Amino acid sequence: MEFDPVSVGWLSIIPPIIAIGLALITKEVISSLILGIISGTFIYSIALGENVILGTITYAFKIIEARVDIGLIVVMAMLGAIVEVISRSGGQYAMANWTKSHFKSRTTSELATVIVGSCLFLSDVFHNLSAGAVMKTINDSNRVSRAKFAYLLDATAAPVCCLVPMGIWVAGICSCFPETNAFGSPMEIFFANIPYNIYCIISIIMVIYFCFPNRDLGKMRIYEMRAEKTGELGGIETETKEAGNGKISDMAVPILVLVLASMLFMLYTGGLFSGEGVTITDAFANCSTSTSLQSGAFVALLVAFCMYVPRKIVSFKDFISGIYEGIKSMVPGITIIVLAWGIGGVCRKMLMTGDFVANVVIKSNMPVGVLPAIIFIIAAALSFATGTSWGTFGILMPIVFNICEIAAPELLLPAIAAVLGGSCWGDHCSPISDTTVLASMCSGSDHIEHVSTQLPYGITGGVCAVIGYLVAGFTGGSVVATWITALIVLVVMIFLLTKHTNKMVQTAIDSGEI
Repeated sequence: MEFDPVSVGWLSIIPPIIAIGLALITKEVISSLILGIISGTFIYSIALGENVILGTITYAFKIIEARVDIGLIVVMAMLGAIVEVISRSGGQYAMANWTKSHFKSRTTSELATVIVGSCLFLSDVFHNLSAGAVMKTINDSNRVSRAKFAYLLDATAAPVCCLVPMGIWVAGICSCFPETNAFGSPMEIFFANIPYNIYCIISIIMVIYFCFPNRDLGKMRIYEMRAEKTGELGGIETETKEAGNGKISDMAVPILVLVLASMLFMLYTGGLFSGEGVTITDAFANCSTSTSLQSGAFVALLVAFCMYVPRKIVSFKDFISGIYEGIKSMVPGITIIVLAWGIGGVCRKMLMTGDFVANVVIKSNMPVGVLPAIIFIIAAALSFATGTSWGTFGILMPIVFNICEIAAPELLLPAIAAVLGGSCWGDHCSPISDTTVLASMCSGSDHIEHVSTQLPYGITGGVCAVIGYLVAGFTGGSVVATWITALIVLVVMIFLLTKHTNKMVQTAIDSGEI
C-alpha cells in the first residue's frame, strides 16, 4: 500500500519523541510505541484534511498492515519453537555432565563458558538458560564467583546474538531495516555493518581477556579473590531443573543443522546454484533472509523430531506442545517488532521525519562526523532506560537511515552499527533488561552484585565505541582508523582501571575483607 507523504515540519518528530519519552518514563515499550503510532496518524489525518478520529485509527492499522513482514514473523516463531523443543530434550544437561570432567581450572572453565555461550546464539534467552545450565556446576567447582559467571553469560548473550547472522536476533534486526537503494537486501546490510559494531566486538574481546587470572576490574577482582581463597562464591543457591534424558548430540545436532541448512538455503535463494556465475559472497548478500531461515528452521525441527520422539526422550505430545509454547514465548518480541515497523512507517512513509531531521542537521552546520557517536549514546540511553534493545533499534533505525541517506551517505553503516551497538550496551548494562536478569538468575548471582560488577566492563566498551564512532564519523567511515583508535582507547582504559583496582584490592586486603 502506498501512502502520500506530507511535510509537516517540526510536527514530524512528535511520534518518535512520544515513543521515546514515554518509554523512558514508563519503562514500558509496547504502549509507548502504540501512542507514538497514534500520534503520527493523527497528525497525518489532519494534514490530509480527513476525519480526525476515523482517519487516525484506520491509518494506524493501514500502516502496520503495509509494513508487517509475515515471513520474518514466521521465522521468529519457528526459532522460538526450536529453542523450546531443544530445551525439553535435556541435551544441555548431558553437556553439563561432560564439561565437569574436562575443565579443571578457573581459566579453562571461564573460557569454556565463553565458547559454549558463543555457540548458543539462537536467542539471548536460550543462551542464558542453556549456558547457565551447562556451565554452572563446573564454574562453581572451580571457585569462579557467581558475579563473574553472570558477567560471562551476559557478555556473550546480546553482543554475540547481534553479530551472528543466524537466529532470532538477525531476523529481528533485518526486519527493522527500511528499503534503501544502497543495498540489495537486509542481509547485505547486516553483513556490511558488522565491522563497525564496535561495542559488541570489544565486549567479546574483553570477556576473553578477563578470563585469565588477576585481570578483573573493580569489585569483581575482590569477589574473584575471595572465591578462590575461601570458596565463598556469593549470590544465592538456585535449583537446577533437569528435563529429558538427552545426550550432547540432542542439543548440538539440531543447532548445527539449523546453521548449516540455513546457510545452504541462503546460498540457494541467493542464486549460487543458478549457473549464472554468482559468487558465494553475492549469494549471501542477495539471499532471501526470511525464506532461508524458515527453511533452515523447518529442517532443524524435523531433525529434532526424528531424534527425540522415536527415542521417547520427548513424547509426541510434548514435542508439539513445545512448538506451541516456543511460538507463544516469542509473542512479546513479535509485538514489539510489529509496532516498531508501524512507527517506522509513520515516520518514513507518512510524515518524512528523517528528511526533516536530516535537513535540520544540514542547515545547522553541525559536523556530520559526530552523528554515529551521538546515535550510539541515544540508543544506549534509551535501551538502558527501557531494558530492551529490540524496541530501541525498532524506533531509531528508520530515522537513522533517512538522516544518513540525505545528510551523510558515507556514514550509513557506522550509524546502523551505532544503533545496534548502543542498543546492546543498554541491554547489557540495564538492571531491568530481561537478559541481565536472566544472567543473574541462571548464574545464581545476586542481581545488584551482577549489575554493579559488570558496569565497569560495560562503561569501558561504551567509551571505546563512542570514541571509535567519532573517528569513523570524521574519517568517512574508515574501518582501519576506527579500530586502531578503539583498541588504543581499550588498552589505556584497562591500564587505568587496573591501577585503580589494584589500590582497591590492597585496601580490601589491609582491612581483612579478603
